[in-house]
Amino acid sequence: MTTMNHDKELDARGLSCPLPILKTKKALSDLASGQVLKVVATDPGSIKDMQAFANQTGNPLVSQAEQGKEYVFFLRKK
Repeated sequence: MTTMNHDKELDARGLSCPLPILKTKKALSDLASGQVLKVVATDPGSIKDMQAFANQTGNPLVSQAEQGKEYVFFLRKK
């Protein structure tokens, strides 16, 4: 299991595109620069979505992992 220090966790399980990204965007806006957001999603599309979101917004995707039917992402606020 991937564990990483994070400042906030977002549960996006059961949500489909584009909700996980919209909620990620909102959650990141509450964080200070350098803080880390953990996102747990069940939508397989979230893998590509998170990578694209990270590239578009400049918030680095520090880590991503698949655990069973869940996808875990760690994004650092730029």
